[in-house]
Amino acid sequence: MNWRPIIFVWFLFANTHTGNALAGDINGHILITKTLTKKRVTLPSYQLRDVSLPLQPKDSSSFDELSRLAVYLEGPALDSAAPVNSKLIQQNIRFGPEILIVPIGSTVSFPNSDPIFHNVFSLSRSKQFDLGYYPAGQSRTVKFDKAGFVQVYCHLHPHMSAAILVVQSAWYTRPGKDGSFSLPGIPAGTFHVVAWHKSAGFFKRRVELRATGSITVDFTIPIRDMAQDE
Repeated sequence: MNWRPIIFVWFLFANTHTGNALAGDINGHILITKTLTKKRVTLPSYQLRDVSLPLQPKDSSSFDELSRLAVYLEGPALDSAAPVNSKLIQQNIRFGPEILIVPIGSTVSFPNSDPIFHNVFSLSRSKQFDLGYYPAGQSRTVKFDKAGFVQVYCHLHPHMSAAILVVQSAWYTRPGKDGSFSLPGIPAGTFHVVAWHKSAGFFKRRVELRATGSITVDFTIPIRDMAQDE
């Protein structure tokens, strides 16, 4: 009996039906660089009466720029993640966390933990909403059913801002304190690795990933740093 045709057919079957199970990894590092920009002073358009709350930071050095980053994968053949329920808390006249990254279809609640009213809204193309005025202890929810970048503000407190990044694929992460990130278990294909910073915007790298192994993708992101007037 000639076994060669049988072995050849088995080889094709095995590669066809196990290829999708194979996966590779994308690892990388993000470097933040800063350029000086003259500081602009904006006077507040509101007053807080009989309320003691922390003051806002006076310069951008108070921010950890790596905490304002998200990394995710774009590609037509990628699986989507299951929707989640998340929170963007209003506390000390700030949104916390400043950055949220959620899968498409997720729901985000906006609880008010301040002893004052807030009015959360967004005019972004991906999602527009206005939650109206509501006091301490109350919350509102919004479902994000379209991928994209959503800027969130408060009508009453102009300095308050946050961002919600709604992603299509199941591969997304936040960089560590050293700027490193990892996206494991990705099927073979051609994709875009996207690094997004709240103020600097989007940075993309096109990659071709084999069924096994790993590749390295690094980003350098320039950030404008406010300089004090002398």
